[in-house]
Amino acid sequence: MKFYYRAVTQNGKPIQGFIDSRDTREAALYLQKHQLIPIKILEAGNVGLSRYVHFLKKASMKDLIFFTRQLSSMLGSGLTLMQSLLIMRDQMKTSAMADSVQSIVADVENGKTLSAGIEKYPDIFSPIYIALIRTGESSGLLDKVLTRLAENLEKQENLRETVRGALLYPMIVVIMMIAVTVIMMIFVIPQLNVLYQNLNIELPAQTRFIVFLSDTVTLFWPLVIGAFLLGVYGFRRWYKQDSGRRIVDQYLLRIPIFGKLMMESMMAEFARTFGLLISSGSLVVDSLLKSADVVDNIHYRDAIVMVAKRVEKGITVSDAFGASAYFPPYLVQMSKIGEQTGKLDDSLLKASEYYEREVNQTVKTLTTLMEPLIMILLAFGVGFLIFAVITPIYNVFSSIQ
Repeated sequence: MKFYYRAVTQNGKPIQGFIDSRDTREAALYLQKHQLIPIKILEAGNVGLSRYVHFLKKASMKDLIFFTRQLSSMLGSGLTLMQSLLIMRDQMKTSAMADSVQSIVADVENGKTLSAGIEKYPDIFSPIYIALIRTGESSGLLDKVLTRLAENLEKQENLRETVRGALLYPMIVVIMMIAVTVIMMIFVIPQLNVLYQNLNIELPAQTRFIVFLSDTVTLFWPLVIGAFLLGVYGFRRWYKQDSGRRIVDQYLLRIPIFGKLMMESMMAEFARTFGLLISSGSLVVDSLLKSADVVDNIHYRDAIVMVAKRVEKGITVSDAFGASAYFPPYLVQMSKIGEQTGKLDDSLLKASEYYEREVNQTVKTLTTLMEPLIMILLAFGVGFLIFAVITPIYNVFSSIQ
């Protein structure tokens, strides 16, 4: 049974987390054994809103980066794994992360390896993370592997933040446009329609279209919302199928600038992860198959799996990359240089850095182009609404004059 606890350390620092135990008494004894003074122990299902809203307890990428970076620093400074984990347990702020670290502490204390402890939390620790930790344990270089992992996670998060930042501005503008349009349709257009009817004037085509949309939204809003939700649900179901995802992922790659941004960001993550796995001692084929999980596009994932199959048959990595249209020439050339010099991992990491710079440059280009494009779309949308609303009234005043 899982229990939520609040306790204080010998220094008076409050901590909280989750613990597996048969009852509250056993949980309290466990905490006291680890020099913690229990304050409150409750069944995990009775802890506030967390029993209803599970995402409140979810660990973030920043939590994982902090855990990895701090653990590598403490191991590098000479602390034992158990001492480092006990310190990390007290520093975790998210309940999900505190819960996982508490469980890892218990597993390591009972003689299990760190990789066996983190393997129970696939939502926090990815298969690549677990594989690298296992490699570090077998080689005796766990602190160095953790350092590389922390650097990899930091670069991965920075890259995703860059891409998200580029998409945030247009998304906000689109949402605001939709919100303003809905408010106009619900509150403004119906009042103007009453005015048009009282004036008994013939409406132009664009005004009739706006009035039709307004009537549809105000009179049949449950059907509109239901149709929208049904459409979203249907699209999600279709996208989860292999055929649907292939179509959508192919079109996403063809979008001007956005497609290039997606390709460059995937190449940066793939090359960095592939290089990291090889440098840690993993086999090339295994590294390729594991690296396929870091790309979000199904076509690139299939292409990487195909490269792994070709390498398994004796073809070089660079030739296998070159046989696929999905891998850019720069990655092929860097792989060939790495194979010739015997430093494939270094060449892949340099390729990753190159694509990270390309992502930053593409984001700048995208931001520069998006601003005038958004202004044009806003001007067109607002202009059409104003033209449709004002034209009938203008016609009335023109006829009176």
